[in-house]
Amino acid sequence: MSDPSPRSLPRPLRIGNASGFYGDRFDAMREMLTGGPLDVLTGDYLAELTMLILGRDRLKDARLGYARTFLRQLEECLGLAHERGVRIVANAGGLNPAGLAERIRELVTRLGLPTRVAHVEGDSLPPPPGGLTAHAYLGGTGITACLAAGADVVVTGRVTDAALVTGPAAWWHGWGPEEYDALAGAVVAGHVLECGTQATGGNYAFFRDHDIRRPGFPLAEIHSDGTSVITKHPGTGGAVDPGTVTAQLLYETGGARYAGPDVTARLDTVRLAADGPDRVRITGVRGEEPPPTLKVGLCRIGGWRNEVVFVLTGLDIEAKAEIVREQIEGAFQRAKSRPACIRWELSRTDRPDAPTEETAGALLRLVVRDPDPDAVGRTVSGAAIELALGSYPGFHVTAPPGKGTPYGVFEAEYVAAGEVAHFAVLPDGVREAMPHPVRTRVLEDVVEPAPPSPLPGGPTRRAPLGLVAGARSGDKGGDANVGVWVTSDDAWRWIVHALTVDRFQELIPESRQLRVVRHQLPALRALNFTVHGLLGEGVASQARFDPQAKALGEWLRSRHLDIPEVLL
Repeated sequence: MSDPSPRSLPRPLRIGNASGFYGDRFDAMREMLTGGPLDVLTGDYLAELTMLILGRDRLKDARLGYARTFLRQLEECLGLAHERGVRIVANAGGLNPAGLAERIRELVTRLGLPTRVAHVEGDSLPPPPGGLTAHAYLGGTGITACLAAGADVVVTGRVTDAALVTGPAAWWHGWGPEEYDALAGAVVAGHVLECGTQATGGNYAFFRDHDIRRPGFPLAEIHSDGTSVITKHPGTGGAVDPGTVTAQLLYETGGARYAGPDVTARLDTVRLAADGPDRVRITGVRGEEPPPTLKVGLCRIGGWRNEVVFVLTGLDIEAKAEIVREQIEGAFQRAKSRPACIRWELSRTDRPDAPTEETAGALLRLVVRDPDPDAVGRTVSGAAIELALGSYPGFHVTAPPGKGTPYGVFEAEYVAAGEVAHFAVLPDGVREAMPHPVRTRVLEDVVEPAPPSPLPGGPTRRAPLGLVAGARSGDKGGDANVGVWVTSDDAWRWIVHALTVDRFQELIPESRQLRVVRHQLPALRALNFTVHGLLGEGVASQARFDPQAKALGEWLRSRHLDIPEVLL
């Protein structure tokens, strides 16, 4: 590919996304390359759980540790990207960006293409005792340097998700490290793009408003001042509107300050406006100096886990569940080996006078954890299966319990940014050290504005919250995030007073003994809740039925409260 000298071009950067996670739609790279013009195509392959998966891969084979599907996608699409002049930037390097870059060079040679490959490294840190991996979240400057050196493909390890967009945007527009507003605008655009089709109608509260059977992947047009337009290729499925963009903006964020290694973006300054069919313009984003520390993700093996799901059918469900609990506890006592952590959960999926056996059944789930694999293996499987002919009527389980499996734990720590070396390994093999930010700013909470006056009194009706509010939820380590938004000023005047922390905890009983923090984002007519500790030790430990809190927002929307009839 020839260098387009982007800084001399007056037009915005057209940057798309083709992956929101490791395992996303395989054909998305080809769809994005053929669906319309692009300058850069990104892919986000890393999540907290993915780092554990890649860590286990590398324990088996030190040459692995990267997202192998990305390499297969390139095999199909690298020639197409070369023909169309599209540069590719992805964090698919995972734990081994140098290894992936070498595999791509081998692929380039085999395909006979003049593609130049670079990678970013330095995120890998020595894990603490007992740790599996430790990775700092780097910013976009290494990506910028690789593209400036002529790279056609850039692969990274653990960078922030938004860095996949800020790096190319800074290269395209020639931004300096202290152009905070422009960088912050790119961070916001990058956060919208990072989860792929979640910005185009996927996982969207008001999904019935659009055809989301096969949503297209998103792209952004990023201007030189950091303003952007979120859109998608013509003719692709799904939709882009202020609601779909708001939902993704709230996903896995917290308060008004959204911190990153390059800049802290002020989410309370974001303004959204429809800009035509399937186009949403983002303006007004303000940026501040980045914090002096970098987030570090630590992964370790937390212990061993096993699970048994008992099916309880028909009458006397509660009594049947109690019998099983007593029998299992008795077996543990006789074996003199009780797992360190035992969790029971009864899901009343049964219906009275059910037309099928399955709809007459409830599920009683037993989850055990222990540092010793023997404590969750034969001890548990024996206790469960030996009940087969001597327990409640209709005894059966969804699957025979096994020996138990190891589970991972994700933890976040912070280190001084100056302690982490950030390198761009350029296409010619030169390792260029990235400078650390000269100016930083310690994060502090934003003083939220006084909420608007509440709606005047009037008749109310008991109804689901979701009739007037959308929500999207997710995980950050052991914490859950729930973003809630409304679409009118009157609904905002009501919800900001009605959906307090106390009311949230009333509606979500699991959260009552936990610390819940609420943040206001008036410009988005949104509230963001963080529920600390709801997910235990994180997704890999599978501490609850929905270990990533993906459906927590939908549960909240289904809960009933008194809503003014004027809003309904």
